[in-house]
Formats: sequence, C-alpha cells, structure tokens
Amino acid sequence: MNSIERRRRRALVCSKTCQLVMWAFNIRLTVKNEITSQEQSLLVGNHIGFIDIICLQSIQPSIFITSLEMKKTPVLGQICDLAGCAYVDRKSRMKIQDELKDIIQVLKDGFRVVLYAESVASNGEQVLPFKKTLMMSAALASRPIRPFVFNFKSINDEPVQFKYRDSVCWYGDQTFFPAIWRSLQLDSVSCEIEFLSPVFPTVDEDRTALSQKIHKMVSEKYIPFVAPTMSTTESTKATGLIQQPGLH
Repeated sequence: MNSIERRRRRALVCSKTCQLVMWAFNIRLTVKNEITSQEQSLLVGNHIGFIDIICLQSIQPSIFITSLEMKKTPVLGQICDLAGCAYVDRKSRMKIQDELKDIIQVLKDGFRVVLYAESVASNGEQVLPFKKTLMMSAALASRPIRPFVFNFKSINDEPVQFKYRDSVCWYGDQTFFPAIWRSLQLDSVSCEIEFLSPVFPTVDEDRTALSQKIHKMVSEKYIPFVAPTMSTTESTKATGLIQQPGLH
C-alpha cells in the first residue's frame, strides 16, 4: 500500500470514528450548502475546539493541517498520526516553504484539506485573524478555497448561552483532557456547518487581501458567545458607588 492510499484509509477510518463519537455523545449536526464528496478543495474556517473538528470530519474524510506541537503531545499526537494529518511548525517560519510544498502535494493527491487559518482555537467570542501564507497552497495546487463557518445552535436543548462557553470551547492554556471532559458532561450539543461560496485564488494574488476576504466571509456568518452585561445595580456595586447605611 502506497502512502497516498494509506493516508486515504486513515482519513476514512477517522471519519467513521467521528460519526460514532457524535452518536455516542448526542452531538447533532446540520450542514448547509453541503459540497460534493468529489470536491478537492482547501477548507478554511473558524476553530473553537475539538467539537468542530469531529463534526467536520464526520461529513467527509479530510486531511487536517495541525502543528508539530500537537504531534508531540501524548495521545493527541497518536490520534493525529492515525488520522493522516499534515504538520506545520507554527513556532518557526524557517521551514514554511517546505511545509507549503507538503500541503500543495496533499491537495494535488486529491484530498480535501482543512486549514484552521486562525492557527489556534478562539474563545468563541470572535473569529481570530487568519494567517495568510498556508492559504496560498490552494492557488499553487490549482484548487479552490472553500470557506466554512461553524456555529453552535443549542446546548443541552437550550439556546446557546455564555455560561456554556467553557464547556465547548478549548482555548488558551487549557489542557486537552479537562476540556474534553467538560464537553462530555453535556446532555446534548447541536451544531451547524455552513459551506460558503468557493474562492478561486491565483498565484499572484495579494495574500493579505485574500486572507482578509476569507476572514470577512466567515466572520459575517459566525454567531459569537456574548458575555452578559451587568445591570446598573451590579455595575454600581462593583465600582463601590452605592452608598451603604451609616456611611453618609
């Protein structure tokens, strides 16, 4: 079995596994504007945690671009290897051209490739700025970019609320197992992935303009977690402006 077929089989097994995980933990997914299984594109969208990865992989076998740091993480590294992931060193730009060539080759090999261009998962309050260099792999491989947006629609059969943010988002310096454990405590999660119109980049296109265009498309469709605002009474108490008995 050659390396391409081995990667294809790993991606397929990973996709089937993600479908089982979603069934086991009552993760429901709606897909808007679903694309055909024959489309060979670079998928670029927002990243909140590991639930969006599971949902995206459950739709169709894909190759995810992740970091060398993830590859070296116990358990997670083995999972990434089994899924056929492609790796980049996000802490060093010295090897960027070689890594770009690797991603171009994966695209040319006929895989659907997923790039989380934020490079890290956000806290759910916004879509972080997109990194631009790796996005050019699509143009260099003569493939389209297919933007997508991931949104939570309900949690525990309730409208999405800020109180659930840290149960579904994996960000900052949170470690994997506590983060996934919080998610698995939920009774149900309903999500949506919407595929947006394809973008056909060219090799001489301005990378900054391209990344900003894709970011705008995704951001306009993303529904962020919004922290509740304090009432006037709570606000004044917090700032010590309410007079207390016996102090005036």
